[in-house]
Amino acid sequence: MPKRHSSWVCQECGTSSPAYLGRCPGCGAWHSMVEHVEEQKRAGGKQLRASSGEAIRPVPISQVDVSTSGRIAVGIGEFDRVLGGGVVPGSVVLIGGDPGVGKSTLILQAAGELSGQGATVLYVSAEESAQQVRVRADRMGISGDSLLIYPETNLESVLAASDSVSPNLVIVDSIQTLQSDDLEAAPGTVSQVRACAGKLTHWAKPRNIPVFLIGHVTKEGTVAGPRVLEHMVDAVLYLEGDRFHQYRMLRAAKNRFGSTNEIGVFDMADSGLTEVSNPSEVFLEERNAIAPGSAVAVTMEGTRPILLEIQALAAPTSFGLPRRSATGFDTNRLHLLVAVLQRRVGMSLGNHDVYLNVIGGFRVNEPAADFAAAMAIASGLRDQPLPADTVYIGEVGLSGDLRMVQHIDRRIQEAARLGFARAVVPERWSRSKQGDEPGIDVIALRTLREALELSRDYAGVTAQPHVV
Repeated sequence: MPKRHSSWVCQECGTSSPAYLGRCPGCGAWHSMVEHVEEQKRAGGKQLRASSGEAIRPVPISQVDVSTSGRIAVGIGEFDRVLGGGVVPGSVVLIGGDPGVGKSTLILQAAGELSGQGATVLYVSAEESAQQVRVRADRMGISGDSLLIYPETNLESVLAASDSVSPNLVIVDSIQTLQSDDLEAAPGTVSQVRACAGKLTHWAKPRNIPVFLIGHVTKEGTVAGPRVLEHMVDAVLYLEGDRFHQYRMLRAAKNRFGSTNEIGVFDMADSGLTEVSNPSEVFLEERNAIAPGSAVAVTMEGTRPILLEIQALAAPTSFGLPRRSATGFDTNRLHLLVAVLQRRVGMSLGNHDVYLNVIGGFRVNEPAADFAAAMAIASGLRDQPLPADTVYIGEVGLSGDLRMVQHIDRRIQEAARLGFARAVVPERWSRSKQGDEPGIDVIALRTLREALELSRDYAGVTAQPHVV
């Protein structure tokens, strides 16, 4: 009989302890240790075998067969973009997101697209009944005999059903609800989640069948369960967005077969998630061009430039400590920009609350939006609108200077395509780094102060900018 061994594992970092600890010694998290029951089996495990039953042996890398390594296009362009061009056979993809954000909807759409191409998709519904999945599929217009629904929570039954139908794709919704007969722990515990994910991974690799796992998230927004779960899979995708807003962003936190910088944008509708092929037009369509405190930034998400509206409000405060609040923007970066505007530009923000918001529920993660955010704050304080046909590209240094960012040429071309007449960039940018004429006036400035002087009266430029 196998011996049972109990230990306590941190759900945040995976640190193991023989006894319960209120605070994890590895990461310092409080009340994150949960009991993990393991079975110590006798020596002499089974030899790894392929799906054909033959034992797997070491082979030279030059003899490895890559004929089946081509990607499988899901049929949803934004989804394929984030995956790196499609699903790699044998890969395991973990998809997380807040409750109600649309994880199951997106996966069901992907299943419908693949089944429409003739592929066999096994949808394991461990949370909902087959009738509930059918109702959602009818609402989204998904049907077909090659999309198989299997409501089951037992892992061994899921693997047996998968072997019997030989699907082209397996979807598990969700990994926290599966339970293996090898463990007596309850579903959702560290032991069960790790064991189920490991067995699904070992099943998928030799058969070259991709597996999608939907995972619950914690209140911090990360996938629930042990951190080792993210290390076991090949890709980790997060579907972001407020459930009360219409736009959703799909990001890759990990991708062994592609970039983690790409982003997919979707519009939540009654019939499911609709692709947004041009996010810039969507995020700017309701912009009030004459409103103070509004500036347009050009960010890069992987290979795609996206134009975003950044709004700022500076309101007088009656308290000694003014408030700084940011939505979709790094709060620490906001404090830095306010300090630069106070010290290097001479703006009086010490007695004003400053609020910054990125329109559309988007989150900016790169410093290229610093310039636009600083201009929006200054415009909000002065209560004077910025030129409506101007975009601002660049990083702001602590000395108030404008710094270079990557892919300025592509950002300028995207702004020109959307009809903007002017782009303000750091002085180091030159036309020699640019290919074709973008059809837009490019103004290269040295400091943030020059940009603020330019914005007051564009016709009479007092800072003598370098126009290229």
